[in-house]
Amino acid sequence: MRNKKLLLLGVCNFIGFALFGSWYATAFQGFWFEIDKTVFYFFNRQLALSQGFLYLVAFVNLRLFDLVPFAIMLLIYYGYYRRANVEGKRWLFCIGVAMLASAVIMKQFDRMLPIDRVSASVYFDSVYHNVNFTRLLSGWPAKDSSGASFPGDHGMMLLIFAAYMWKYIGRDAFYKALAVFLIFSLPRVMSGAHWFTDIAVGSVSFALVILSWLLLTPAADIFIEWLEKRLPLRYFMLKR
Repeated sequence: MRNKKLLLLGVCNFIGFALFGSWYATAFQGFWFEIDKTVFYFFNRQLALSQGFLYLVAFVNLRLFDLVPFAIMLLIYYGYYRRANVEGKRWLFCIGVAMLASAVIMKQFDRMLPIDRVSASVYFDSVYHNVNFTRLLSGWPAKDSSGASFPGDHGMMLLIFAAYMWKYIGRDAFYKALAVFLIFSLPRVMSGAHWFTDIAVGSVSFALVILSWLLLTPAADIFIEWLEKRLPLRYFMLKR
């Protein structure tokens, strides 16, 4: 089992660095850029062609809507928490704290990354001057641009949840969390506030490398066990 985890750790890091390197080496050219450009204009043209699509994109890119995926994750997690016994509730609570700690760690690596690229909408507007901005067409305060979009923050946070579900809860929980990632990473790409590669390369490569060191080594287990020992069970007992 240990050898399998070491092999999987190596595979995750190789894929993560290879994925990032293939994107970083091409910058604003090559196949990744062509994919980004195709995805961006596919959605951006629809904003002017379909009013229904325009207001859908505007709605899912409102700041308040950002609470929806996190509410769904909480509901998924609470479903397992509610069915657990007292020891299980404490264990699940500690896993939740570990997820938050992982998010902080990942964000620190994000800040150290010497990459600062503007969103797809800002870039293509500066080059071609033919971009449809969601907030201007709809009149709603939708998020449709960014001065620093790589890697995708939302995507990284959602992948943390999915990875912890895979390791500690099980396959069904992982599939639910993965569906949340796939669905709720899309709105910012649709509005142009993120490039497709902000998620497909940035979020995924960060998750593969950083989370593999946390979850395929004893790091997360040690932290969760340490936290469990410091939280009395009485905190998780329901008062009648």
